[in-house]
Amino acid sequence: MKYFLTFCFITYSYFFSFNAQEANFNLTIEILGIKTNTGKVYLALYDNTNDFLKKKREFIGAKSEVKNGKSIVFFKNIKKGEYAASIFYDENNNGKMDTKLFGVPKEPYGFSNNAKGFMGPPSFKEAKFTLASNKKIKILLK
Repeated sequence: MKYFLTFCFITYSYFFSFNAQEANFNLTIEILGIKTNTGKVYLALYDNTNDFLKKKREFIGAKSEVKNGKSIVFFKNIKKGEYAASIFYDENNNGKMDTKLFGVPKEPYGFSNNAKGFMGPPSFKEAKFTLASNKKIKILLK
């Protein structure tokens, strides 16, 4: 009985650790189209349609430096699922996205899938991508 319980524990531990490793992936997002090396890039990663583009509702956020006209953001251990990314380039480094009349962005921005909305931002559905393995995506700023 003692050996049987030991065998069950080892088997359970093996499968549990295998499943935990299998469920987490790395995501690299390369932001292109940056014209200067000043300012910072802000990225928000969303995991559902209800929170998409809502302030302080992102799944995870990041801020990145600009080098040679691009910025790279790396996320580790992200669970398998559907995500959408929203990015803006804070050219003047004031920590916020500057806008024109009616909220039209003054600073460059972009979305995963290089999605474009009509008369506004794209939907989560238009910008979403599936993370089921380690992935690298590129986003071109507008």
